[in-house]
Amino acid sequence: MKESEFHVEEIDFQKYLLVLQRRWMTAVGVFGVVFTLALLYALSTKPTYTAQASLLIKTSRTSSLTGLGEDLGRLESLVQDNSPVDTQAKIVTSVPVLQETITSLSLKNDEGEPLKVEDLQKKLKVEGVKGTDVLEVSYTHEDPQLAAKVINKIVEEYTKQNIQANREEAISAGKFMLQQLPKTEEAVQKAELALRRFKERNKIIVLQEEATAAVNTISRLEDEIAQAQAQLVDVNARLEKLQTQARVNSQEAVSAVDLSQVPGTQKVLTELQEAQSELTVARTRYQPGHPTVANLEEKVSALRSLLQQRIQQVGGNNQQISTANLQMGEVRQKLIEDLANTDKERVGLERRIAELTNTWSVYKQRANILPKLEQTQRELERKLKAAQTTYETLLTRIQEINVAENQNVSNARIISPALVPDEPSGTRKALIAAGGGVLGIMLGIIAALAVDLIDRSIKTVKEARELFQYTLLGVIPNVSRNNKNSYSVQGLDRPIPRVVGRDIPHFPVGDAYQMLQANLKFLSYKQLKAITVTSSIPKEGKSEVSANLAVAMAQVERRVLLVDADMRHPIQHHIWQLSNNQGLSNIIVDQVPLETIVHEVMPNLHVLTSGVMPPNPVALLDSDRMATLVASFTQKYDCVIFDAPPLAGTADAAVLGKLADGILLVVRPEVVDYASANAAKEFLTQSGQTVLGMVMNGVSVKREPDSYFYYAKDSVESTGVSRKSILVRNHR
Repeated sequence: MKESEFHVEEIDFQKYLLVLQRRWMTAVGVFGVVFTLALLYALSTKPTYTAQASLLIKTSRTSSLTGLGEDLGRLESLVQDNSPVDTQAKIVTSVPVLQETITSLSLKNDEGEPLKVEDLQKKLKVEGVKGTDVLEVSYTHEDPQLAAKVINKIVEEYTKQNIQANREEAISAGKFMLQQLPKTEEAVQKAELALRRFKERNKIIVLQEEATAAVNTISRLEDEIAQAQAQLVDVNARLEKLQTQARVNSQEAVSAVDLSQVPGTQKVLTELQEAQSELTVARTRYQPGHPTVANLEEKVSALRSLLQQRIQQVGGNNQQISTANLQMGEVRQKLIEDLANTDKERVGLERRIAELTNTWSVYKQRANILPKLEQTQRELERKLKAAQTTYETLLTRIQEINVAENQNVSNARIISPALVPDEPSGTRKALIAAGGGVLGIMLGIIAALAVDLIDRSIKTVKEARELFQYTLLGVIPNVSRNNKNSYSVQGLDRPIPRVVGRDIPHFPVGDAYQMLQANLKFLSYKQLKAITVTSSIPKEGKSEVSANLAVAMAQVERRVLLVDADMRHPIQHHIWQLSNNQGLSNIIVDQVPLETIVHEVMPNLHVLTSGVMPPNPVALLDSDRMATLVASFTQKYDCVIFDAPPLAGTADAAVLGKLADGILLVVRPEVVDYASANAAKEFLTQSGQTVLGMVMNGVSVKREPDSYFYYAKDSVESTGVSRKSILVRNHR
């Protein structure tokens, strides 16, 4: 975005200063009236007396010495930017304190009615001494003794109510804490019970020691399991080797060894072996079916059945042991015994590993839940500790409050009671006078601004330039009437100005007109032969400007004809002190020769007055005869200046503007208003006039916000008038 979009309008202090310069009489008048009234009121008031007492705001010394009830009587502020002293200052002026003072002293107002708290507050002043904890309480009254009584009663009542408030605070706090004590005790008991049940339910004695022991036990069990597993691997290897050598499995070897240990088994086995031998011999001797063979077969069968019963007694119904395995030699019997022992060792190791693993699992599971148990236990212990702390604190506070209830604790001490004042206080009168002065200044400024706002006239060159937006060709400074540059004529409603360049040749205004004629000379590439001088309304000085501009041109060796074309209110003949029996109107109507009625007032300058006033000046000015005359004038003279009527209400200036090379508009600040100026500008635009520029007449140098003048030199003229040459300079 452009920088101009962020433009913020600033306050134009210079503008307001100029307003005060213009309306200083209004401002001074209003100030004088207001200040005088305030001063009279201050002098008419009765003398008043001010009594003052001092309070020291402090904490309870008893509390700080005993350590009990230390928060009672302590002054602390909840707001960072505030102090407890400010709070106590408000309490001093509170309704309870002041109402008790009014009742105790039976204070009355001027009507004899009980004094209102608001009225007492207005005369009461409470201020803190900077850098201390001291409050100064003062009261102003017409009766000095009553003023002292009121102040002493207020500070006494304040300290009394402060003590009572502290005691009530202690009593109220004690009641509340006694109500909370059973609840707090119950909370402690519940916390203790919850912790005990938790320990019983989880079989907890000391969790930290249990955790350490569990870690050590788990480590030891893992070592034992590793050792047992290594032994089991060794036993399995030996067992496999023995099974290969003995050609029996582990179960058969164990059963055979166990069976061999049963009493009677070897006897039955021996008898079976003998019967089998006899049967074998008998079969070689006898035919099958022979009684001997049959008896031996029955005997063998019976012995086998008996042996099988013994085997079932040792190994169970499903145990099948070959008789051959029972009938072994010593070597094989040794192998089977080793096999059986090794198998038993294997079974023992497997059982030990299983037991160790189960024990390890139990400890591992316990170790895994120990952190959670510790967390729960800590939470329960924290709750118990918090409940116990609250309970102990509550007991301590109750003891403190019991002590505080019996103390007369106050936050303030009277360090200086009020004395009866001997002399009246002049502060009130001074304040009234000062307030009147300030109010007078404010109202004076407001009145000046209001009057200036109501006045709709153009007040400065800047305002005129902004409104017309024409080229500024000259600025004529205002000339004091003390310089006698004007005189009065009987029958006219305005003074007749003198010709500055003729009557007072060295007056600084002449420099301004010389600058004006120079600007007109260089305004166009061709020389201006005819100029119409007019204004928006009367009394702007267009005739004065016309006359003095003509003089300025004549002084630079230019032949100039000044024509008074204002046939309604002619004035040029008064300025030049000429006869007006014949003039422009006579030349137009009667066709009188110019040479017979034109007046040479100074070298190079001729003046043609308006002549007899016609009934219709516009008709004469808009005639062909007038156009012919203008052409004739411009041939005989270097420049023709027409003093035309104002633009307001007439068309004369517009007609003359068309006959001339252009219009020079005269604007006088504080004479022409905005409405007339706007109307004149609109008229010039609609009528298609050529406006050469404008000249500001009667400008007050001191009241201009911008520097349109500068001072070149000081000199003392022959007239004895001290002056500074004033030149118009192009501003901006």
